[in-house]
Amino acid sequence: MSDDKPKINGSSKQEQLEQFKVDDTNKKMTTNQGLPVSNDELSLTAGKRGPTLMEDFHFREKVTHFDHERIPERVVHARGFGVHGEFELYESMKAYTKAKFLQDPKVKTPVFVRFSTVVGSRGSADTVRDVRGFATKFYTEEGNYDLVANNMPVFFIQDGIKFPDIVHAIKPEPHNEIPQASGAHDTFWDFVANNQESAHQVMWLMSDRAIPRSFRMMQGFGIHTFRFVNDQGKAHFVKFHWIPKLGVHSLVWDEAQKIAGKKPDYNRQDLYDAIEMGDFPEYEFGVQIIEEKDEFAFDFDILDPTKIWPEEDVPVKIIGKLTLNRNVDNFFAETEQVAFHPGHVVPGIDFTNDPLLQGRLFSYIDTQLLRLGGPNFHEIPVNKPVCPFHNNQRDGFHRQTINKGQVSYHNNSLAANTPATTPEKEGGYAHYQEKVEGSKILERSESFNDHFSQVKLFWNSMSPHEQQHIIDAFSFEVGSVKSMNVRQQVVEMYAHVDLELATQVANNIGVIPPTGEGSSVTKASPALSQANTMKTPATRKVGVILNNGFNDAEVKEILHGLNAEGIVYEIISEKQGVVTGINDVDLMVDHTFTTTDPVLYDAIYVVGGGDSLDNNVFHKQTTYYVKEAFKHYKPIGATHDGVGWLEESNMTGTPGVVDGNNNDFVNKFVGAIAAHRHWDRKVN
Repeated sequence: MSDDKPKINGSSKQEQLEQFKVDDTNKKMTTNQGLPVSNDELSLTAGKRGPTLMEDFHFREKVTHFDHERIPERVVHARGFGVHGEFELYESMKAYTKAKFLQDPKVKTPVFVRFSTVVGSRGSADTVRDVRGFATKFYTEEGNYDLVANNMPVFFIQDGIKFPDIVHAIKPEPHNEIPQASGAHDTFWDFVANNQESAHQVMWLMSDRAIPRSFRMMQGFGIHTFRFVNDQGKAHFVKFHWIPKLGVHSLVWDEAQKIAGKKPDYNRQDLYDAIEMGDFPEYEFGVQIIEEKDEFAFDFDILDPTKIWPEEDVPVKIIGKLTLNRNVDNFFAETEQVAFHPGHVVPGIDFTNDPLLQGRLFSYIDTQLLRLGGPNFHEIPVNKPVCPFHNNQRDGFHRQTINKGQVSYHNNSLAANTPATTPEKEGGYAHYQEKVEGSKILERSESFNDHFSQVKLFWNSMSPHEQQHIIDAFSFEVGSVKSMNVRQQVVEMYAHVDLELATQVANNIGVIPPTGEGSSVTKASPALSQANTMKTPATRKVGVILNNGFNDAEVKEILHGLNAEGIVYEIISEKQGVVTGINDVDLMVDHTFTTTDPVLYDAIYVVGGGDSLDNNVFHKQTTYYVKEAFKHYKPIGATHDGVGWLEESNMTGTPGVVDGNNNDFVNKFVGAIAAHRHWDRKVN
């Protein structure tokens, strides 16, 4: 079995897709029916200045296709970016599930992953404050399995019937279609204050998790409680986790806002470039498992989608790895046409009575029917299973399969009752048998009524700088609300979580500070804080500021040292072309000061060179780059003439600032880059 082409039934997903790919290079133009086209510039007219004739079939075909090129935008998760990859198992999960792709560590399963923001339209920016989607399609030998996840482990609501309400509230307001891709407005916060089950999700949304540094550096959570069922019929409750091997890292808010203007495709470009350079993103796959006998052993309801299972109570078992290794060939055909649905499961994975999950099982399939034009969206190449599939479904929009024979029903005798069903003992899917009793009611279990204990757990788990970021986020978002009544309601709501948090926000947004005692929860979960994440310099991007006359021998040695640690660098200077060192060594300039920006780098390394300290334009721009990086708590390195900028700005000796021309510079700078941010730095 090839390592780079995971195979199912003898063919890889990539090989399967090849039959649909067409290279138009050096080909003759034809109509969609294959008729050679003699002219693609002029319409058929009645005389040189006469009207266009309807008989011009090429004109009509070309324009009609153009008129219908756009499919309806997703209601949520409209702005997405998809990539191909593979999943490999570390150890067999046979004791827990009969899902075949979780049995043999030697088998690699092809996948397609789509990352997305939730609220914004397709044209919005990547770096808005929002939840992120992390949806994975596994092409298994038993059919497609879709793990539809987000980068936050909880959701706004507990019941699927309220999904239209939260989406209507957080989308641009209907009377003016403002604001785009933001919850900083009245209808959203009015919903929050009057639907207090949203308290936990909103706390996550106000945290650094809502502005990830990269898709490569954010977690994924299945949100819902599912079931694993083994071949003996024994079930376990399970939650799914994706854990990035680069750690979980975020932007700071000022930086995120500036990137939205400087490079709205920031996260897309980051993922695309990493894969093109061979820095394949990796995520470990973890599961939290609870035995059925322990369903009610916790102080929260394990089926409540607004609750987490604290990792200190239910450890995450790491069982596999996801590697993203190939960009799409066509964005529309793959990323836009891919269809995910939490109801796409395989034997060994089943549902629970999570009321939000139950609603999504209907909503997703209904959405695909409209967005992709009918019931045959499974025949679109990116959605098509690798394994054979047979049934009695026929016809409909965009049907591609040509079914032979006269029979399309079950049971039948004309085709020996085929396609035949597969008994459960031979691998056929059968739902887990669970005894259900009760009256038909419109009521939620009382175990779903605690909306604040886990919010306080999250707050307690944050480091001081993360708590301050949450206060700042609430102050900005709720401070943008026009209704003072809604502002007051939100503050009073979060007084149930932490009185000091609510009081600081109240003072910042001009409402009456609340009274009360807040939550009495003292427990914390270190796993929730990004301060405790993996820290590595690998794939970090450094902006290197050079001018003609730099010390090329030492600088090249330092750049090689950064490369050896997996750090990527780009040369920034006053003009395009090359910069030349004192020994006539040339380095190609990647960007001028005007074609890039300090917010697009993880660190800045300043060298200067020649007359750079006296060059007014170079001096002004370099000072801006250094100060912006410093303000965003990023590492700054300086050697040779570059040290002058640090001294001028009184930055020497501060955390994360590395200066000097000694042999240990690279190690110190790499260490500063690995730390990501230096929060103990005093920033005005």
